[in-house]
Amino acid sequence: MSKALINLENLKQQKIAVLYGGDSAERDVSLKSGAAVYDALQKERFNVVLIDTKNFDLHELVNQNVERVFIALHGRGGEDGCIQGALEYLGIPYTGSGVLGSSLSMDKVRTKQIFKATGLPTADFCVVNHDEYTAQTSEQVLSQLGNKVMVKPAKEGSSIGMAIANNVAELDAALENAFKYDEQILVEAWLSGAEYTVAVLGSQALPAIHMSTPHEFYDFDAKYQSTSTEYHCPCGLPVEQEKQLQLLALKAFKSTGAQGWGRVDLMQDSEGHFNLLEVNTVPGMTETSLVPKAAKANGLSFSDLVARILQLSDHSKG
Repeated sequence: MSKALINLENLKQQKIAVLYGGDSAERDVSLKSGAAVYDALQKERFNVVLIDTKNFDLHELVNQNVERVFIALHGRGGEDGCIQGALEYLGIPYTGSGVLGSSLSMDKVRTKQIFKATGLPTADFCVVNHDEYTAQTSEQVLSQLGNKVMVKPAKEGSSIGMAIANNVAELDAALENAFKYDEQILVEAWLSGAEYTVAVLGSQALPAIHMSTPHEFYDFDAKYQSTSTEYHCPCGLPVEQEKQLQLLALKAFKSTGAQGWGRVDLMQDSEGHFNLLEVNTVPGMTETSLVPKAAKANGLSFSDLVARILQLSDHSKG
């Protein structure tokens, strides 16, 4: 059952802080998201301040009489439950998922384990820990998953540290690079089908988006720099199949304890079956990001979307 939305006029009486920037590997993306959210809230005449959390003392939020926070921080420290726990300690309501949902969703390994345990479809995978990595590891992984795999640091976003490997040498190199970002690495069996994303707003799945790129996968460059990436919304799937995709995304979102808003990424395998990739609890929020694209297709402007996310914010996090 969905929670009642907070009255917009009541929210406009509160002092709201947009937290952005921070010091994660996704800082640059967060700076853009936070600035866009701040501009939208100003446009709608909210009482809003913009705060870069890098070297910022969070107790200053209390000193500045901040009454609610819009979290626009991506990656470690902002999307993994840390800032959520600090805000709960300070007694300040905030947007998005609570501590548990944020922490679980940020960890790709734990998310995959939850998908498997709850019977949700996801590609086969192995977990490689830095302290257990040996000269035989890559050969063993490829023997289990096949000769083409995707390598992902467990707790990074924006495709940072990700790579494709087609043989032992490439997997060794990909793992060595991924270990620069994380001590634990997720290695997934290769999915050769189309990639989709489904935004979640409250208890509603928004229209799915199909991403297509000439890159071998939807990497950092394809997401943020390339002009050749295409976003299709409507996604091109038959109506019933899109409904199935949306229902699967909602199940995945709930499985990790995510709340409020977010995005679920999926890919098809060679037979067209959908496989869950991950849950994003603070996805990109520039006016050209994926969640705003889906919201627009559902009749919500960027300002409407930002306001709705605020209306869904709650202090009592599960």
